[in-house]
Order: sequence, then structure tokens, then C-alpha cells
Amino acid sequence: MSLHTTAAPRSAVRFFAALWASLALLCAPRHANAEARPADPVVQSDREAFLAGAQNDCRNCDLHEVNLKRRDLSGADLTGANLTGAVLHRAKLTHAKLDHAKLQDANLNKSDMKRASLVGADLTGALLYGTDLSGANLEGTVMAQAHMSHARLVRAILRGADVAQSTMTDTDLSDSDLSHANLKQANLNGANLSRCDLSSALVDGAGFVRARMSHTKMRDISAIRADFLEADLSGSDLTSGDFRSSRLQQAILDGAAMDGIKTKGALLVNGAIGQ
Repeated sequence: MSLHTTAAPRSAVRFFAALWASLALLCAPRHANAEARPADPVVQSDREAFLAGAQNDCRNCDLHEVNLKRRDLSGADLTGANLTGAVLHRAKLTHAKLDHAKLQDANLNKSDMKRASLVGADLTGALLYGTDLSGANLEGTVMAQAHMSHARLVRAILRGADVAQSTMTDTDLSDSDLSHANLKQANLNGANLSRCDLSSALVDGAGFVRARMSHTKMRDISAIRADFLEADLSGSDLTSGDFRSSRLQQAILDGAAMDGIKTKGALLVNGAIGQ
């Protein structure tokens, strides 16, 4: 009797152990294969061909920290690519598609990016010294803390872009669309913003010392504590703009439309404090 009762539990244990082992064997190969298999074989193949120079298109590829210095990528499709920390110094990217690409901390100094599309791309902290982005589409792009001194963005589209805390000294932004853009605390001293559209833009705390801003659209702009010392704002539309606590000392305002602007606490052209 005791022998029978002892054997039954042992048989049950052996049964469940065998069942567990079978399940483990069935699951293990699938899990291992899932880890070994590339997320997207097509993307992996494109990446290899791109790095080998066999093709210039590489949508959604992981290209972080790759060295593409001086490479000709004219017209390349790099939509959604991860180019974080990549070196693209003096690269040719005219007409390139970089929509929604990740370009944080990338080195794009002196690269040619005329008429490139970077809609929704992230260029936070990117180096763009002397870069030519004339005619480029940067709508909704994040360019916070980017370094763009002496860059060219003539007729560029930066509508709704985030350019906060970026350095843009002596940058040429003439005829560009910066409406609804965020340029809070950006440094645009000496920049050329002639005929730009800054309607409803946020430029609080930004620097425009000696900037050229003639015939610029600045209707409904928020420029609280911004610095316009000796800036040329002649012929510009400042209607309903908020310039409270800003510095407008020695600014040129000949022919500017100033209906409804707020200047309380601002240092005005003649040195008086706005009321």
C-alpha cells in the first residue's frame, strides 16, 4: 500500500517535469530566433549598401556617429534616419530628404543643405556653423541649442520651428518664414532678418543687437526682455507686439507700424522707459 502511494506522486512529478521541458524546448528556439533576426532585413541591407557607398538612400537606418565627411548625398532619402552624433562636415545634402531624422549633436558645419527637407527633424545641439540651408524646409524642426553662426537660411521655412537658445550670430535669414517659431533666448546679434515673417513668434529674452530687420512682419510677436539695441526695424510691422521690458534703445523704427504694441518697462529709442 505504501509502495503504491509513493509511486503515484513520483509519476506525477515526472509527468509535469517532462511537460515543462517540452514547453521550454518549443518556446526557446522561437525566442532565440527572434533575438537573432534583424528588426528589418531591408533596412539592414540598405544600411550596408549605404555605408559601402553603393547607394545614397537609407530610410530609417541607424547611422549614429558615422563619418560622412564631404560625402555627396545630393537628393538622398534619409527620412527617419538616426544620424545622432554623425559627422557630415562639408557634406553635400542639396535636395536631400531628412524629414523626421534624428540629428542631435551632429556635425553639419559648412555642409551644403540648400533646398533640403527636414520637416519634423531633431537637430538639438547640432553644429551648423557656416551651413547653407537656403530654401530648406525646416517646418516644425527642433533646433534648440544649435550652433548656427554665419549660416545661410535665405528663404528657408522655419514655421513653428523650435530654435530656442540657439546661437545664430551673423546668420542670414532674409526672406525666411519664422512665423509661430520659438526663438526664446536665442542669440541673433548681427543677423540679417530683413523681410522675414516673425508673426506670432516667441522671441522672449532673445538678442537682436545690430540685427537687420527692415520690412519684417512682427505682428503679435512676443518679445519680452528681448534686446534690439541698434537694430534696424525700419518699415517693419510691429502691430500688437509685446515688447515689455525689452531694449529698443537706438533702434531704427522709421516707417514701422507700431499700433497696439506693449512697451511697459522697455528701454525705448530715446532712452526713456516705456509706461
